[in-house]
Amino acid sequence: MGLNTSQYQSVMRIYEKKQSKSRAMLHARYEEVYKKSPELKTLDESVSALSVNYGRQLLNGNEQAVDSLKKEMASLRKSRQELLVSCGFATDYLEPVYECADCQDTGYVGNQKCHCFKKAVCDILYEQSNLKEILQRENFDTFQLDYYPLNYLEAKSGHTYQARAMMVETLAACKEFVRTFRENRGNLFLYGDVGVGKTFLSNCIARDLIEEGFSVIYFSAPTLFNTLAQSTFDKNRPEAKDMQEYIYDCDLLIIDDLGTEFTNSFIVSKFFSCVNERLLNKRSTVISTNLSLDTLADLYTERAFSRITSNYTMLKLIGDDIRIKKKLRRFSDPGQSPH
Repeated sequence: MGLNTSQYQSVMRIYEKKQSKSRAMLHARYEEVYKKSPELKTLDESVSALSVNYGRQLLNGNEQAVDSLKKEMASLRKSRQELLVSCGFATDYLEPVYECADCQDTGYVGNQKCHCFKKAVCDILYEQSNLKEILQRENFDTFQLDYYPLNYLEAKSGHTYQARAMMVETLAACKEFVRTFRENRGNLFLYGDVGVGKTFLSNCIARDLIEEGFSVIYFSAPTLFNTLAQSTFDKNRPEAKDMQEYIYDCDLLIIDDLGTEFTNSFIVSKFFSCVNERLLNKRSTVISTNLSLDTLADLYTERAFSRITSNYTMLKLIGDDIRIKKKLRRFSDPGQSPH
């Protein structure tokens, strides 16, 4: 998955709208101020005329005239600020207003993509996939604990675990992850059998963080590694290289169903690189898998396994396959919504 030409143009149209909005707001403010103080309009015209003269004298190398004009312009600007304040406006009221002051709503700081551009890319990718619709259905508000039975028990290492109690703790940990995301930038590893709610929880986290303005990218493991392979081997697709940048830099990367991809030495290397780079750059990652921890260590090497167990909150989910339960509910109640 890369950012194609159409998607890039969609992002740039967002910035065009931001710039147009900023210009319209500034124009309206000038009209408001000039209506209240015609004297300020006269002052601005004087500053404009002096600026033209200043540029002309600068080109002619007339240093004495340049110094004189500098002082005169400084005096006029001071008078302008005083006049604004006397009319009840802030001294910066006639400065452009940007949604992002870092790039001034252009999307770029110099030749580098601004953080807001990367966020806009993530939003476009969600908007143009079916994930946006899924997040409206799968979120903390629609999460149902009753799918985790009180009588489902799992014994391990001399301890007995109850599905409902474990999910209560896991759900609390996911909500805390979202609540403290701005300060902590932690990582989560969700593991357990098929259909116990790992992807649903990932979607809950994604929905809340997107609404808070963070950049979030979701990938199934096969799609992630296919994208990283394209960025490595397909030099004719610059958008794939851009996507690798988004993968490494977004606030939250969600890797769903780790282990469903075809695993080889390249995949193992890319997985470690992705996990390690994001840890070094303090970027958060949520990984879900049906694999056991022993299988994970065997497939992706002890080095990658160690990075995860040392830096991720490990959350195990147990219970029945909820997908099957939902199908049975719909079968027993035909009038129930399929969602």
